[in-house]
Amino acid sequence: MRTKIRDSYLPFGRPNFGAAEVAAAARVLRSGWIGMGVETLAFERELAEWVQARHVVAVSSCTSALHLALLVSGIKPGDEVICPSLTWCSSANAALYLGARPVFCDIDAGTLGLTPQTMRAKLTLKTRAVVVVHFGGLAADVAALRRALPQRVAIIEDAAHALSAAYPNGRPVGSSGNLVCFSFYPNKNLATAEGGAIALADAAIADRLRSLRQHGLPIDAWKRFTHPKSLLLSARLTELGYKMTFTDLQASIARVQLGRQPEFASRRLAIARLYFRRLSGLHPSLKFQDEVCAARHARHLFTIQLPAGCGRLARDKLLLALRKRKIGATIHYAPLHRMPLYGAHGRSVLPVTENVCDRIITLPISSSMSPADAGYVAEHVIDLLG
Repeated sequence: MRTKIRDSYLPFGRPNFGAAEVAAAARVLRSGWIGMGVETLAFERELAEWVQARHVVAVSSCTSALHLALLVSGIKPGDEVICPSLTWCSSANAALYLGARPVFCDIDAGTLGLTPQTMRAKLTLKTRAVVVVHFGGLAADVAALRRALPQRVAIIEDAAHALSAAYPNGRPVGSSGNLVCFSFYPNKNLATAEGGAIALADAAIADRLRSLRQHGLPIDAWKRFTHPKSLLLSARLTELGYKMTFTDLQASIARVQLGRQPEFASRRLAIARLYFRRLSGLHPSLKFQDEVCAARHARHLFTIQLPAGCGRLARDKLLLALRKRKIGATIHYAPLHRMPLYGAHGRSVLPVTENVCDRIITLPISSSMSPADAGYVAEHVIDLLG
């Protein structure tokens, strides 16, 4: 080992909170109203403007967003929902919650996302939706995917990684008119500890989502406490809903984080460029995700694929070695089609996914990292792979 080991552990992703987030949260705490109210409404308006969507509905998590998105798309027991296997389990579990069957499709080795061809290979007469994952922050070409699908098949966008990313046409992820689901988990580009949101174009569906997130009630708690006819309005339950609300405490932090997105994007880009510059000469078949240093990539993740010929054992050995050097490298993701939970839905043969998943590692990247942090990671990867 030629390099010194740092004293503190460097996680693969961590939030960037400052005095402004603390002040915003304190302001809401002092107000006496921390549940869903005017602060949440303000955040929904501001996020809709940022992603150029007509409507945004904030919910408790991206998992909740995916669940509700499939529900309002009419997914029922026995339906099939296509999604890539290289994703977090929420992308598939949202279908299971509704009694539908997740059908896993293969990916492109460069983008790490599904393609019109891999998606169409899994289409059947039972297919009712496709969950498109913008893996790592690289936006999929949803317009091309839409052209490859029958109109009866809905597109749900899993944009947990992709806030501030852009489609190939240059417009922000969230502006497509599809149901687009975001995450505000602690390691995401916009963090509120927990939370999610759905961006969409249809006003009637947005109203239904607002009701479904609050047990199916026609108005939320803020309006029930302030509306002069709240006793009558709160009694009109017509549909089974859920408890998936956002809070004003989260929204106060989210509004500050949204305003800091240009700063965060600049920091992530600098880290990605450093990694690419330092590591690209290590081996001719060491691969990076397509466009990871391009403007349209949100860079939630920075992944490398080890050289051809390296298998899972070599990848795992490298991962453990990095962790011993206090580098929080990790794996995104173990392929879902290999997991026992989904065995009842049929084993898939996904050669690209299996090849990539055995060789992929995620290096730390976040807006709270310094150039020295990124240099430390690059130095140790070089030491171990060189």
